[in-house]
Amino acid sequence: MTLRMPETEMGYTPPVVRQFSVFLDNRVGKMLELLELLEGAADVHVRATCVLDSSDHAVVRVLCDNADGARFALRQTGFTFSEMDILVFELVSDGSLQDALRFLLAAEVNISFTYPVNRTGDVYPAMAIAVDDHTFAGQILLKKGFSLLGELDLT
Repeated sequence: MTLRMPETEMGYTPPVVRQFSVFLDNRVGKMLELLELLEGAADVHVRATCVLDSSDHAVVRVLCDNADGARFALRQTGFTFSEMDILVFELVSDGSLQDALRFLLAAEVNISFTYPVNRTGDVYPAMAIAVDDHTFAGQILLKKGFSLLGELDLT
């Protein structure tokens, strides 16, 4: 007789999406330059942006549906940027963002920031969320019925 281990979520890794934080001089036209560069790259579409502004520079958070293509384009043109993984989940009802935040708060997951994600077609809206523990947050959201999206889901 073979003993079977019960299935657990110990090995669960949630899908993540690569976010680029691009540092721009705070000058007229720099944001447009960045978006035209990314949209002009092969098979890259910008799905979300979030701008953090200061007097001398801006940090633009960008999600694309092709992180490798976006990274290549940014490196080729000399933009200064950093990368990090974030979670993206669907909003299936009007209160689902608040519900997700409540569930994560109850689990004591630290949320750094959120912003909306643009998707095409007949799909639910989505939110990007940066948390201190992707795996735990992903497990919580999944258990509460949320759909987590990966890079390929943004195309």
